[in-house]
This record gives sequence, C-alpha cells and structure tokens, in this order.
Amino acid sequence: MNLYSIPPLLTLCCFLGLVVLTIVRGHWTKANILFLIICIFGSFLNIDILFAFNTKSANAALLVSRIDHLFIVFSMPVFIQFFHTYLKTPDRKWLVYLAYAYSVFLVCLIPTSLYIESMQKHFFGFFARGGMLYPLFGAGGLFANIYILVLINSSIRREKSSTQKNKLKYVFAGFGIMGLINGLDVLPILGYSFYPPGNMSFIPLIIFAVGLFKHDLLDMGTLIKKSLLYSLITALLTCIYAFLIIIADKVFKNFNFSDSFYFPILLFLFVAFIFGPLKTKVQTVIDHIFSKGKYDYQKTIKQVSRMIASVLDFDEIAKLLIQTVFKAMQVEHCILFLRDISGTGFKKYSSKEKHINSTYSISSLDKSFIINFMKEHHQPIIRKRIAGRKNGAEAQSLLSDLDRLGAEVVLPMIFKDRLSGFVVLGEKLSGDLFSPEDLDLLETLSSQSALAIENANSYRRLDELNRNLEEIVRERTAKLNDALIEKEKTQDQLIRSESLAAIGQLVAGTAHELNNPLTSVSSLVQSTIEDLAQMAHKITLDEELIDDLKFAHKELDRARDIVSSLLGLSRQTQTYTEPVNLNMVVTDALRILYNEYKHYDLEISENYDPDLPDIQGNFANLGQAALNIIKNAIQAVADNKGTIFLATMFDENAHQVVFTCRDTGLGIDKSIQKDIFKPFFTTKAVGKGTGLGLYICYEIVKKHGGVLSFEETDKPGTCFVMRLPSGGHPFS
Repeated sequence: MNLYSIPPLLTLCCFLGLVVLTIVRGHWTKANILFLIICIFGSFLNIDILFAFNTKSANAALLVSRIDHLFIVFSMPVFIQFFHTYLKTPDRKWLVYLAYAYSVFLVCLIPTSLYIESMQKHFFGFFARGGMLYPLFGAGGLFANIYILVLINSSIRREKSSTQKNKLKYVFAGFGIMGLINGLDVLPILGYSFYPPGNMSFIPLIIFAVGLFKHDLLDMGTLIKKSLLYSLITALLTCIYAFLIIIADKVFKNFNFSDSFYFPILLFLFVAFIFGPLKTKVQTVIDHIFSKGKYDYQKTIKQVSRMIASVLDFDEIAKLLIQTVFKAMQVEHCILFLRDISGTGFKKYSSKEKHINSTYSISSLDKSFIINFMKEHHQPIIRKRIAGRKNGAEAQSLLSDLDRLGAEVVLPMIFKDRLSGFVVLGEKLSGDLFSPEDLDLLETLSSQSALAIENANSYRRLDELNRNLEEIVRERTAKLNDALIEKEKTQDQLIRSESLAAIGQLVAGTAHELNNPLTSVSSLVQSTIEDLAQMAHKITLDEELIDDLKFAHKELDRARDIVSSLLGLSRQTQTYTEPVNLNMVVTDALRILYNEYKHYDLEISENYDPDLPDIQGNFANLGQAALNIIKNAIQAVADNKGTIFLATMFDENAHQVVFTCRDTGLGIDKSIQKDIFKPFFTTKAVGKGTGLGLYICYEIVKKHGGVLSFEETDKPGTCFVMRLPSGGHPFS
C-alpha cells in the first residue's frame, strides 16, 4: 500500500465506523436505514479507489470500478430521500421517483465505454477516465448536492430551536464540504494528473462525526463522554508513537543508533517534551469542542453547592441556585418552582428567562404529567429521552407539558421522598445538548438545594417563632396567671365545700343527738297536759299553767321540725348506677399522676387481675379516691427512692373487688392511725394540706357500700385496702 492510499483508507474507516454505529445504536427508523445505505455506498466507493491505487492491472481496476458504480449511481436518489425524511420535507415524492429513474438509466450505461472509457495511470495509481456520457452522472450528482444544500439552508433559516439549528449546521458542513471536494474529482476523470480531492472526504466526515457525537444528529443516543475521548486520543497517540519508533528504527538501522547509549535518552526527551505536551494540547482541544467551559462551571457549581449548604436565607438560596445554573449552563431560561404554602400546588418562585408561556396555570401544573412523573420516579425529565419514545400517550403528554414550560430538562428537588420543587431548564444558548456530565452535576446541585431549602424553611419558621416568642410568652404567662388565680379560687371553693360537707356531717350528727331529747321532752309535756286535763274535774287548776304547757309543747314541736330539716339538708342524694372496672380506675389515676412522680427516683409495681369483674358505682368519684390514695403513697416515697405496689384482685368468698396500695415509705405512726380518716386531720405543714383527702376517700368508698381501711403489715411503709361489693350497692 502506497502513501497515497492513506486518505481513502481513512475515509473508508470513517464510513465503516458510521455503518457499525448505525447498526448497533440505530433505532431502525426510515432516516437511519437510508443513512446506513449512504455509508455503505461510501464504503464501496473507497474500496474501489483503494483497489485502483494499489493494483497493477488496469482491466481489474476497470471491472471493479464499473461494478462499484452500479451501486454508486443510486447514491443520488438515496441522498435526496434521506434528507426529505430527515428534514420532514412533504409533497416531493415525485422528485425521489425521478431520481431513481435517472439512476436506473445510468445503470444501463455503466457497462459501456460511454460511461467509463478506461483506467488511466497516474502518479498515485489508476483512476477512471470518463466516457462521453459520464457527465450525466456528474450533472446528476451536482444537482443532488446543490438541492440538498439549499434544502438544509432553508431548514436552518426556518428553525427556531438552537439545538436543531446546530444539528443542521453540522449536517450542512459535513455533507456540503464532502459534496464540494467530491465534485473536484472531475479533474482526474477528465485526464488531468491531479490527486482526487474526494479522497479527503474523511475531513468532512470527521466534522459530521463531531456533530453526531456532540449533538446526536440521528437521535441514536450517541452523546460521547469525555473519558472515552481521552482513551481514544491516548490510543491514537500511542499508535503514532509506535509508528515513529518503527520509522526511526528503519531510518537509523544502518547507523547502529538504536543500540547506542543516546537512543533511550533521546526517546525519553521526545516523550517528555513532545508526546506529553501534545497529548495535553489535544485533550484541551477536545474539551473546547465537546465540553466547552466544563471545568469552569464545574468548579463554580461545587463552590456554590458549598455556599448553598451554609446559607440559611430562603430567598438567597433560590436566587443563587437560579443564577448559577443560568450562567453555568448558558441556557435560554431557568425557572424554579416551589411548593406553595397550602402544599397542594407549585408556584414560580424565581427565574432567569427570555421567554415562557405565562398563561400556564399553576393550579393545573400540580395535576400535570411532569409532576406525577417526578413524584413517581424521582428522576429528571429530559426532552430528548422522552422524544425517543415515539409512541405512548404518556410520552406525548409529557412532551406537551414540556412545550408549555419551554423546557429541555426538568430537575426534581426531592427531600425525604417528597417533591418540594423542581427546576426548569430551557435550551442551551449554544444549541448543545445536555451531556451526561451536565445532568450528573445538575442532579447533585438540585438534591443539595432541596436539602438547603428545607433547612432554610425550618430556619425561617424558627426565626418567625423567635420574633413572636415574646408576645407568645406574654400571652401564655397571662393565661397561666389566670389559670393560677382560677386554681386558687377553685381550691378555696373546694376547701369551703369540703369544710361545709364536714360541717354538714357534724350538723347531721348534732341534729340527730338533739332529736332524741326533744322527742322525749315533747312526749313528756304532752303526757303532762293530758294528765292535767283528766284531773281538771277533781281539782281546780290554774288556767295559765295549762296554757304555758301547751305553748311549751308547741315550741318543742317547732324545734323538732327545725332539727328534721337539718337532717334532710345534710343527706346527699347522688345516684351510682354505671358499671366500673377498677383496673381502669387505678390506671387512669396513675396516668394523671405521671407528671407528678416522673421526676422522682421511685418505682411503681403494678399487678392487676385481668379477669376483674365490674362494680356498680361512679367512675369519677372512685377515681378521685384512688388518685388521693396513690398520691399520698408517692409523697411518702419521693424522698427515699422507694417503691409503690399497686394490685387488684377478686375475693370470691366475700364477693368483693379489692384494690391494694402499699408503699415502702416511713409509714404512719401508731398514735395517729385512729385519726387518719377524720375530717381536717393532717400531719402536713400549714398550707400543704387540708386534712380532707382520706376523709373524702373514706366517704366515697362508704357510699359505694365498701370499706377503706388501713392495714398493718410486717413490711415497712403504709398499706391501704379498698373493698367494694362486686354485685353493686343499690342506694341513693
């Protein structure tokens, strides 16, 4: 293979690479299939050229060239049909049919010398010499090339999307340059010994490949990553390095230079000062082409991410996020939507934009497909990926929502599996697509921003609470003072009520004691009056004496009526009829006292009979009795880290429900045990107790037909036992 074969070989490699890429990554759409055919035709043409350049037989070269042109002539209609499909050009099928008919006509000429007269020997090898009618093929190719370029240029002018414009520009540059240099092949075909410019088609093909990988021209999802490019560059430079080593070895093999001491030194200097910097320079060029500004905005986003994490001002975070993304990504617009106060929808909070559909309803936005998609999948919505799903109602609905938002990418802001907001990004001003690296950085930034916004929300609520704290404290202090005053009034009323109740008991007892002598005296006076009346006919009595006795009897009756009224007033008439579970009574009382004993170092042991039968009584009054008993036990063990034992049981023999409360406190001195159930008896300091607690408990149990007793045990502390009849105690 001679040196002149390298350009067509490179072009062949480019075409074959595009063939493989289309087969592996293509979606087998009509456009991709036509593009594949074009690449195959290009491969055939360059195989033909390579064979002609390296063969020594003119006849063989002529035969291969004529066979190749049987396919090449159809490149004209395939080109036209491909661009009609790619550019969605309607109503020009007649032109495609006409081009195919023209190609069929040329096929008839190919075997004759009218199409290819012979193979001419040049300094670079054999090349076809055109016959009389070969210009028909050249004219058809020229028309097809001009028509396609005009079609692409017209589409570029009509296109509003920057991304689509960039795609069309790369297509225009790639196929335009390739058509131009292939048209110059007419010089060697006419007999001039001029190297065929069409062999340099690998240059426009490389331009097209850049667009293919950078802008995904054929929607194959072939966005190339920088790491892959670096690997390819390293491999290419390694091949060049090996090629230079081989050349150097051949050049200097007669000088024994490769075996000398200086050869490895010069080789090291070459690698250090030429190969290394060259690799770095090429990587810089690749970064400029494929990821322009990547390093700058990557560093910026990292810095802003750290800043966002430390800022607690909600507005500042939103502003910083939008400005950073807008500037770094160089997009047409960037909008931040956050959940509104009601939590039912999203509102536009901050934006940097050129245009947006302002009529788009925020209320309907919450019900849109993009919101439901992000809530369900927790992943970005990318127009290009959605557009790849040609079919499906969901894809069409998502695209419709994206159109209304003018969005290319929508980034969700997820916090604890909850969608708190999202960022809408329009097209890049450069028309470039969002690369995988872009999306990785944006997703990282959106997740950090979601956390920062939640923190800022919490801080804002805390700040508002702090600003209102003084007023809240003042209001609650006033309410607390009112509650304390009310408590003191209630306590005074309770003490008075309990005192009156105790006095009522005393009055009832006194009235009962007075009633007996009054009845006796009244009976005696009545008897005396009757005796004096019987003696009136025997002796003469003083009338005033009888009148005085009658008056005394009358006053005694009046006094007895007064005592009877006092007895009636002192008798309570509350009725007890509801079923009560004593276990619930005790546990409720214990629950009420929790705030009182939780700060003490004490232990409460509970042992309740699960099969305890109900009793008939008043739940509230029994609860008051249990509460007072347990409260006394808590006060008894609070200072000595003691234990309180609470238990319930059913005494089948006596048909009684029994509640026991025992503590390990100091106990009750024997000298006062007989007085503990008396009203107003207390051992507490003045103001600490009224002496009515156990008395009230005793009376409540008594009214339920039960007994409250203090029982002595062989263990330290105090034990109170409440016994209540299981069958109830009907009374009123």
